[in-house]
Amino acid sequence: MRSITGLIFAGGLSLALSACGGGDDELTPSIPTPDPTPPSLSADVCYLMSTTKGDLTLAIDLTNMPITGKNFKQYVDKSFYNGTLFHRTINNFVIQGGGFTTGLQSKPTSAPIKNEAAVGISNKRGTIAMARTTVPDSATSQFFINVLDNPQLDASASSYGYAVFGKVVEGMDVVDQISIVPTKTSNGFSDTPVNEILINSVTETNCPAT
Repeated sequence: MRSITGLIFAGGLSLALSACGGGDDELTPSIPTPDPTPPSLSADVCYLMSTTKGDLTLAIDLTNMPITGKNFKQYVDKSFYNGTLFHRTINNFVIQGGGFTTGLQSKPTSAPIKNEAAVGISNKRGTIAMARTTVPDSATSQFFINVLDNPQLDASASSYGYAVFGKVVEGMDVVDQISIVPTKTSNGFSDTPVNEILINSVTETNCPAT
């Protein structure tokens, strides 16, 4: 089972957090108890994500994941993701994007949001979740799509987890193709595609019939 240490998805370098004075309890909130009977993902709004590797359709849950889902929506509404990269791709794990433009230039974001992973929706294949640093409530614009079931990324008694807020409803073949591209380490960024993979646009679309 793949686990994550050091860097927790949001940047290119491993992140060490320290502070002078006081204990960790003053800086880090208590781990919430995850819901043992989580809701099913709701498809409240759908987006067509056009990439240089093909198109995929995302269904986003604004009902059960109101903070996380609306955060993603506000970035889409202001065309933030247009021209950003899938800057991290790991075969049989995840693809990650939404924070850097060509040349791995960081894009300014809105304020971080509260981690809603305790709602309990699992990081299953095809789900989309928020990337963050080791700080639980640090997610901004970056997201990842699970290539396989990754229960080790779920909230638990010992982990804040990663908040799932939607899923790929069309185009998982594109996600799979992105996940297997050749990668390199560049300027401290690991698992970076050798050839950049751009998100051309993210636009609202009709949700596919189920």
